[in-house]
Amino acid sequence: MRTEREQLEYLKNFVTDERNHLFDRLLQERTDYVTVVLEDLYQSHNQSAVMRTADCMGLQHIHIIENRNCYDVSSTVSQGAREWLTLHRYRGEQNNTPAAIRQLREAGYRIIATTPHTQDVLIDDLDLQKGKMAFFFGTELTGLSETVINEADEFVKVPMYGFTESLNVSVCAALIMYSVVQRLKTSAINWHLDEAERVRVALQWYKHSIKSSKQILERFEEKEGIGL
Repeated sequence: MRTEREQLEYLKNFVTDERNHLFDRLLQERTDYVTVVLEDLYQSHNQSAVMRTADCMGLQHIHIIENRNCYDVSSTVSQGAREWLTLHRYRGEQNNTPAAIRQLREAGYRIIATTPHTQDVLIDDLDLQKGKMAFFFGTELTGLSETVINEADEFVKVPMYGFTESLNVSVCAALIMYSVVQRLKTSAINWHLDEAERVRVALQWYKHSIKSSKQILERFEEKEGIGL
């Protein structure tokens, strides 16, 4: 069985040098130090807007919790962005939020609720040095669930100076991602993907970019079987 790195190096032969350079450059900007978690959003345009912003900001992983509302994989609105992202979907149970929180904690993430709270801090004041961050955003009407509120390690909010009490969820997510990413890039924190993750992500990108990548890799495996 070919390793992921071997598959990656082989697929590089099937795209232009310009495409290879583009992927190399964008991989340097990708991060898993920050991730976004969408809890039960029901408006597909909000999901799509968050994904587009995540891609633009260099976030690689998006987590989608599907309790009452399912993520529409057939939607073409977010397709351009989601093909470059690594999506994690939590579904199958009546309440999938605990499983998402558990898996993120096991991966070393702080659970950060984006909602006004007595212990909240402004996003620009959030301590980035404390470790990886998973920002939770709740459904459009009622916000985050009590499960997230009770389990959150920290609470953040975006400052507002008008009469409106809340922002659209995709706008809020965009402001938070921008603030955190810009601060990370000027910090001494190692926010880059590690080498193994870079290979996994790059392989995903090449598979998406090459129309017959599945067949090409199957032939590549056959060559190994006959000793070529």
